[in-house]
Formats: sequence, C-alpha cells, structure tokens
Amino acid sequence: MPILRATPDHLDALVPLFDGYRVFYGQESDLARARNFLQERFERQDTVLFLATSDAGDPQGFTHLFPMFTSVGTARVWLLNDLYVSSNHRRLGVARGLMEHAADFAKADGARSLELATLKGNHGAKALYLDLGYQLDEEYHHFALDLANRGS
Repeated sequence: MPILRATPDHLDALVPLFDGYRVFYGQESDLARARNFLQERFERQDTVLFLATSDAGDPQGFTHLFPMFTSVGTARVWLLNDLYVSSNHRRLGVARGLMEHAADFAKADGARSLELATLKGNHGAKALYLDLGYQLDEEYHHFALDLANRGS
C-alpha cells in the first residue's frame, strides 16, 4: 500500500477521510470545515500528513503529526494527533502501515519520541499501539484547559 506525504494537491482525497475522523469522535459532518482546517495546515506548514492509498490511488487512511519539543529532554517530539482508516479498509494493515511510516519519519527527523492519545474505550487502537511498542504513560496525568469556555 503506497503511503505518501500529503500536499495541498491531496486535499480532495483527505477531506472525506478527515471528516470521517471527526465524525468518529462525535462531531457533525462538515466537509467545508474539514477542508478549511487542512488547507490552513498546508498554508502554515505546521503539521505533517501522511496518506495511505490503494495501488489504484484510492484514499484509505491518514495520519496527522504535530511538532512539539521536550524541554527536559531538549529534543523534538512528534505528536501523532490523528489516525484514521476508512471503514472499508480496516483490518487490512493500513493503520499499522501508517503508524510505522510515521515512526520512521519521526526517527529520521531526529525526534526523541512519537506520542499519542486515544479514547480509553478504543480497544482496537490500544492493542495496535501496544503491539507496535508504544508504552502506556502511567507516570503523568495530562490536563487540558478548554479556552472556548474560559472567561476573559
């Protein structure tokens, strides 16, 4: 299965996948919003997207990486923020291929680690991550502040 680094030329292939990813996480389908978000990522060059396709070029899935740094480790870290495979391409090795491609990219970039999070109930994804050598962080609690609901 070909996996390539996505460019703005791949927007038409990425948008339905990205929209499906958002719907999987409980958001309303919104193709325009998906397109705008991805277009902005390409314009700002602030993320890396990999697209898996069939040999015929049909889009199957994607992974989306965001750069970060560790101050303590004084090194680059990549956040694997999004992984999605369309429902008709699951259980065919697409997710594994995307994950391995992302790890190879991060290592070649000199990153110290590749990090991710998933829903506690996403057992299939958790099994894949553990099988690929990811370790569950049991030392740190991760927090988030919803700024949309924060007063001024």
